[in-house]
Amino acid sequence: MTATPRVLIGHGTENDFVVLPDPDGSVWPGKRLDAAMVRRLCDRRAGLGGDGVLRLVRSAHVPDAADVLGAELAACEWFMDHRNADGSYAEMCGNGIRLFLHALVAEGLLGRAACLDGVLVGTRGGPRRVGASPDGGYWVDMGPAREFGRGSAEVDGSTFTGAAVSMGNPHLAALTDVDVDTLDLSREPAFDAGLFPDGVNVELINVLEPGVHIRLRVFERGVGETRSCGTGACAAAYAALADAGRDEGTVVVDVPGGRLSVQVDPRTTVLTGPAVLVSAGSLCREWLGD
Repeated sequence: MTATPRVLIGHGTENDFVVLPDPDGSVWPGKRLDAAMVRRLCDRRAGLGGDGVLRLVRSAHVPDAADVLGAELAACEWFMDHRNADGSYAEMCGNGIRLFLHALVAEGLLGRAACLDGVLVGTRGGPRRVGASPDGGYWVDMGPAREFGRGSAEVDGSTFTGAAVSMGNPHLAALTDVDVDTLDLSREPAFDAGLFPDGVNVELINVLEPGVHIRLRVFERGVGETRSCGTGACAAAYAALADAGRDEGTVVVDVPGGRLSVQVDPRTTVLTGPAVLVSAGSLCREWLGD
């Protein structure tokens, strides 16, 4: 265990993360990366700041990888050990997994050319295929969007109804005519705990062109409002297509942090967008308390 672990900072459409290289699981073993440490790392005043933490680690060194990956364990060399800013575990993140692959390439752990056809990466939402795009961005096969009911959330004194959608994690995708830029998302929306017992990501969606182009804001469980949410973009694109009477198509999704593209069909959902590393360095012994 090193006294000063290496650390990267990066983002996908400004959904930002602290990235911890730990290929063999020796830098952050066991309880060292506990909820308190994650909160410290993500603290924007006393830490590095981020919407979450991504640990770059091989699946063989993640105790619960076999449980979530099952028969695909051997096919997933790498595991995205993802924590929300509050220290809780996150099943999946479309922005995070693009950054995860970009960091693996930047660290020399994978060759970019080998990623063009996609590689399987383990997540707590199951295996996901993620790959490099010729334009320098990244794509990820997010799996199918699965609607499991209708729900509502109270935001800024108003009630918004929408589709309950699973992308490996739970979403409430609510289309609205209210300009989403006018809403106050500084507090967690009230929601139906019976429908969403593990919490929910709330998407508020303006349709700019039916079934083609939407604008999105997201309150992410365990984090708060984020500049972008990959799984949220997928859930929102699915809901926008369904509202237009379609079950497939490609939707441009504008988020506060940039632009994403989501291709939806009944079998799966593919998210495409950028991933950027901002800085690299090491944690100081003084901050760690070692």
